[in-house]
Amino acid sequence: MSWRWTKSLPLASRLFVSHLVVMIVGVVSFVIISKVSSPRFFVLHLERLQSQGLDLINVRTELVEGFETAWRRSTIWSVIVGTTAAGGLSYWVSKRIMQRLTEMEQITQKFAVGELDARLPLSDIPELNRLGTSFNRMAASLEGVEARRRELIGDMTHELRTPLTVVRGYLEELADGVIEPSPEVYRRLVKETRRLERLVNDLQELSKAEAGYLPIKIQPISLRPLLESLVERFSEQLLEDGPVLHLDFPAQLPMVLADVDRTEQVLVNLLGNAIRYTTKGTITLQAWPEASKLWIAVIDTGIGISPEDLPHVFERFWRADQSRDRHSGGTGIGLTISRHLVELQGGKIQVESELGIGSTFRFCLPLA
Repeated sequence: MSWRWTKSLPLASRLFVSHLVVMIVGVVSFVIISKVSSPRFFVLHLERLQSQGLDLINVRTELVEGFETAWRRSTIWSVIVGTTAAGGLSYWVSKRIMQRLTEMEQITQKFAVGELDARLPLSDIPELNRLGTSFNRMAASLEGVEARRRELIGDMTHELRTPLTVVRGYLEELADGVIEPSPEVYRRLVKETRRLERLVNDLQELSKAEAGYLPIKIQPISLRPLLESLVERFSEQLLEDGPVLHLDFPAQLPMVLADVDRTEQVLVNLLGNAIRYTTKGTITLQAWPEASKLWIAVIDTGIGISPEDLPHVFERFWRADQSRDRHSGGTGIGLTISRHLVELQGGKIQVESELGIGSTFRFCLPLA
């Protein structure tokens, strides 16, 4: 019954009671042991003095009684002072621990109502300090997830609005008889629905990449066959008066640790952007080893990127040519996905560009 009553108490009270119980057990043990042993040890000491020639027979009883009286008084005062000091210390320690736990409770309540910027102050208690550090790390992660979620919803709403508006406009005009059904109208509707499908797929890919849930299969691979097949595939898409696609890499290309499918996805995005924004000149797919990495670059002579826009290249839904019709461009998140795919494979991606001259996108992968 008493155990159930103790469990119903607040944590601070339970800590205080537990400290008091430990203290009482210690005091009782001290009193009992000293009560039994101290008089015996004192008598033995008197006997040793008598054996040395001292005459204590007449005062022995008074000495023993005086010792017991002094022992009782000192024990009482020791218990009073010790109990007071231990009780005060127990209360202070319990309150100190509960203060941090109360702060954690208050911060979790703030989280519940959407205040994700709250953080737990550091504590001078090592265990609580480690708990607080872990808690703040979790809070920062949750805040980042929430920020990405809001950004993604805002960006997705903005991107979906244009094709949905076009589709609705055509359907309303067809229903009202404003325009006649024709293969051209249906082709436009198909184009917009394909754009919606591509946008949804890219958003799903981006969401997985940012959350770290995108499956990556790292293994030793040779990129030479992949680079050659990509050049052949994209060369067929170029017009006669368009840019010329070149391949430039050494005869012996070292193996890399990478996911061949994800690497191909990155290169397709980079080559697609180069073709989209390069009307004449050349597009070069280059590869070279450097230290413990293999660098792959896509170099074009296209419209280029202005210096003020370069820091935003890998942001979602960003385009170098803002005046270009969104229908002729991609979804605007290909470079963002490419950056995450490269980083998930242990590499990094960079860009250099000059407006009106061209751009160079390069990324590296670790050597096998």
